[in-house]
Amino acid sequence: MQPQGPLPQLREIRVAELAELPQQNIRTDDDVAAWHKTRGYRDYWLFLLRLNEAVANHEVPQRDASCGPAAAALISILNELDSWIDDIPPLQSPQRFGNLAFRTWGDRLTQLLHPVIPYVKPIFVTSFGSFLRMDYGTGHETSFAMFLCCLTLVRFFEPSPDRERELVLRVFVRYMRLCWRLQDVYKLEPAGSHGVWGLDDYCFLGYVFGSAQLREQTKFPVSAILRPSLPQNNLYCMCITRIHQVKHGPFHEHSSQLYAIATGVPNWAKVNSGLLKMYEGEVLSKRVVVQHLPLGGLLSLDED
Repeated sequence: MQPQGPLPQLREIRVAELAELPQQNIRTDDDVAAWHKTRGYRDYWLFLLRLNEAVANHEVPQRDASCGPAAAALISILNELDSWIDDIPPLQSPQRFGNLAFRTWGDRLTQLLHPVIPYVKPIFVTSFGSFLRMDYGTGHETSFAMFLCCLTLVRFFEPSPDRERELVLRVFVRYMRLCWRLQDVYKLEPAGSHGVWGLDDYCFLGYVFGSAQLREQTKFPVSAILRPSLPQNNLYCMCITRIHQVKHGPFHEHSSQLYAIATGVPNWAKVNSGLLKMYEGEVLSKRVVVQHLPLGGLLSLDED
């Protein structure tokens, strides 16, 4: 699914011209199909393709590497959210699903964002999990990617390859690490997990971007992810390492999809194009995943 030519520029939106606020608009499978025909969906998909292209043949930089002021500002916010976990430790009473302290963390997040323009606040808040169900999944991850898309549509981030690369290799990586810590400390359940038949219990885009990073090289074959001590300068390898930290037993048993990719797909270009198709089919086309996404506003519901 790599583009055959240069991707078009992401359009610019003026907030003053918006009339509707984002809200949950998907309730039926027909709503999902209608959403796929909207301008907001087209904007988001183009944004993902641009991020995918921007990281090809680039590694995740060291944590102390410099970045642009917009990316640095957002990383600073994510760092602050991470520090709240120390302020709000998990409750010690027995709890069956998740830890109720996560709701306290979510309450603080909602209060912090009161001054933020209403067109991005609900999208950002949804990015870290459900404070009601105390779970996290690919829909929440998608919400964060949509938040980055919205900030680019209003030109807080410039849609240039260098800035888009920063969004993935600096901002999204910092977001992933924060979400992993939230999952570990507050024992968040996977939202809508497919079990051993799913790609990953919690995330998807890390594999998309990570396979794009490796797309134009041949020294690290697809099967290399089955070897121990994976390099941590690639999102795909970071996600695989994360699986080994939280799951036990043979990899081919608990992560059969990833094992099948490692043993059956010949190169990273095919992995990348296949994962993009799978993301659209298994995440963006599943009502149970996207029904909680706040849509409208910057993510226009006007038919394209």
